[in-house]
Amino acid sequence: MRSGPVLRAAIGGAISIVAVWFVLQGTDLARTTDVLSRADLRWVAAGGVFMSLDLAFRALRWQRLLRPIAHVRYPPMLGYLLIGYLANNILPARLGELVRSHYLGDREGISRAAALGTVVVERIVDLVAVVAIAAVALLILSVRGVVANAVLVGGAVTGLFLIVLAIGIAAHRLPGLDRIRAVVERYPRVRDLASSLQDGLSVAARPRTVGEAILASGASWTMAVLAYAAIGQALGIELSMAQAALIASGVALASAVPAGPSNLGTFELAAQELGKAVGLEQSSALALGFLVHVALIVVTSIGGGIAFARLGWRGSAET
Repeated sequence: MRSGPVLRAAIGGAISIVAVWFVLQGTDLARTTDVLSRADLRWVAAGGVFMSLDLAFRALRWQRLLRPIAHVRYPPMLGYLLIGYLANNILPARLGELVRSHYLGDREGISRAAALGTVVVERIVDLVAVVAIAAVALLILSVRGVVANAVLVGGAVTGLFLIVLAIGIAAHRLPGLDRIRAVVERYPRVRDLASSLQDGLSVAARPRTVGEAILASGASWTMAVLAYAAIGQALGIELSMAQAALIASGVALASAVPAGPSNLGTFELAAQELGKAVGLEQSSALALGFLVHVALIVVTSIGGGIAFARLGWRGSAET
């Protein structure tokens, strides 16, 4: 039963180790340290504020996606999100997404499978936003090569996820699945889990819900881009909005790959390569990625710790 998460964690850890190895190849760590030592903490604090606002809009997006299933007040919704991010800082392979789904289900008395379904929809909405932002930034900056190819791959993967999501929503209507349904009906627990998961995925079929999620995503990513620009300023790096948008969205695409805790290694590698693609010196690009990552870990860890202290833990028998 636990072999899946364990295997995912092992693969994620291996990916992080390989990414760290690539980051260290040809990098002047002394130069990177020098760039970091001159950081203006006032701009770092501004970046932290923008990151906090980013998280606030992400919680709003999740709340709106969950609304067709259950009405959950915004403050605890933000808490559940932060606890999931805190778990991602500790656990590999983005297992924090499962933690927040489980936590929400237990605390609110709704199906954990349905909660997970809304998280899946949220991740896909976010992926669509990321690919769109990266594509526009690529056009503005006229960036080609590996970065452009990676965004194209991300777009193709996003399209595949959208198709899978559509199939998941309409699975009960698709022809030729009678035999599968008959088999599933023999196992009530599997049937109930599948039905609950489909309920969560089905929120993507509601235009108003998706529209609200897209608006919240736009606000969220505006804050994320401003956070990168602010921390760039802290390091004496003047980033245009297009440059900050490409780095922010590109790092998010790389972070979608399950890696070690807090995407250690993959985050820095993506930031370094994207920074180089927009004209930054390698050490400065790595310093930017490292400082953004540290700030993000600090913000989410403090927020998640406060949320857990306030909400506590309460189990239930809900599925």
